[in-house]
Amino acid sequence: MKLTKQNSQLSWTWFIFGMLAIMVLSFALHFWGLDRFNMLVFDEIYYVKYGNNYLTNQPHFDAHPPLGKYMIALGMWLGSQFLGKDLNSLSGTAIYPWVYRWMNAFTGSFFPLVVGGIAYLLSKRRSYTLIASLFMAVDGLFLVESRYALINIYLVMFGLLGQLFLLIALANRGKNRQVWLFFSGISLGASVAVKWNGLGFLLGIYILWFLAHFWQIVSKNRPVTSPEIPRQRSPLKPVKESILQNLSQINFFQVVIFLAVIPAIIYAWLWIPHLEINKDTNFGKVHQQMMGFHQNMKSGPKVHPYCSSWYTWPLVIRPVVYLFEKSATSSKAAALPPLPPGIKDVAYAVYGMGNPVLWWLSSLAILLLIGLLWKRVWLWLKSALNQGNNPINYYDYLPQSKELWLVAFVVINWAAHFLPWIKVTRCTFIYLYMSAAVFAFMGLAWLVDRWLQSYQPRLRIMGVTVIFLVVAAFVFCLPIFLGLPLSLPQYQLRIWLNSWI
Repeated sequence: MKLTKQNSQLSWTWFIFGMLAIMVLSFALHFWGLDRFNMLVFDEIYYVKYGNNYLTNQPHFDAHPPLGKYMIALGMWLGSQFLGKDLNSLSGTAIYPWVYRWMNAFTGSFFPLVVGGIAYLLSKRRSYTLIASLFMAVDGLFLVESRYALINIYLVMFGLLGQLFLLIALANRGKNRQVWLFFSGISLGASVAVKWNGLGFLLGIYILWFLAHFWQIVSKNRPVTSPEIPRQRSPLKPVKESILQNLSQINFFQVVIFLAVIPAIIYAWLWIPHLEINKDTNFGKVHQQMMGFHQNMKSGPKVHPYCSSWYTWPLVIRPVVYLFEKSATSSKAAALPPLPPGIKDVAYAVYGMGNPVLWWLSSLAILLLIGLLWKRVWLWLKSALNQGNNPINYYDYLPQSKELWLVAFVVINWAAHFLPWIKVTRCTFIYLYMSAAVFAFMGLAWLVDRWLQSYQPRLRIMGVTVIFLVVAAFVFCLPIFLGLPLSLPQYQLRIWLNSWI
């Protein structure tokens, strides 16, 4: 795979215009028709009630840490001050659907901006930032999860903020660096306080920190070539340093304090309101109960019809149908939107699934990037073993460039969020791939940006084609992301695999 590219950079004017357009699109998608269904959709039947329990001091047991429900409760409390409480009582309190959904929609709207910030700090490329932001804005699962009172988006958002603050810390020095490391630790602890799989963000950082220190040791001990024989240069020269190399400046003590102790303190502190309401339990007991719940849960269609194995997630084999109602036969007709004039029977469907083209292509991109990293590592290992017989220094096959560090960041974080699920035997769902999917999107965006900057016309055409297909698939599937009314033939046209039913 050729890494040669043009040295072009998108102008600031077009970059700002593009980011503004993406953010306007993101807010419009998240808030338009937010009260479409005057009911509790999917796991809203749990989380909205839990949020109301916190507001009314009602004890309850939940299988996950409390922060996601705190956020929903905060949205309900703030929203009720302005939007009124007059439409349904499904949460235990008369409340308007906007009240328990707007906080999720507001939070989810910022995903393109946060991912764009990470992409820019890693690459300093405005075109890559725009593409990564666009891909985040046109994913179906993130959109659906953000339009209902669910908790997965808070896990991902706090985790990404933790990584964004870490990158900002690496760009600073002295006290400023420590301040941003502190914010990073707070955000990472908050991610774990939504669900335990937020630990994947910390795992990715620990691996990258170890890698940075390992490479620093290797660089100090790299063999010196004979002065008579010029060193072979990598095709990636001149080397441009990556911000991730500054991880080697973060010592073990700082990692322990800012990226272990502070997240643990934040995690424990966020349990206090929950334990104040549930006085019959304590910190240790509630964790035993949660662990027992997950260990005792089995898998298979008898447990839940939308259970799916970890290896099916990147291929969108088994999405989750959050809502499916036929207007003519639904017992919830009063809670459905009014039908368009002249229409007697339609289907309303909300699918918790990724943009299929985006997920399929990003999965392929991750495999390509893993192959690229493996090739570099193999050449480096081969050169290290042959140094005694070959005076030419092949360490440049694994240079400390922005490009290789960016690829390592994407692949390592993707693996940290995805591979641990191999050992999980309980019923799992496709939305558990959301954290890993972000890094897969960033990997695809990196490839597309490289193709668009290539001197080869076929690669530029390939880059444009990928963007077009991703956007087109999103537009085509948008009715089953937003729950728009569809005739049965129109609905069936969007069911590409039998396993999607």
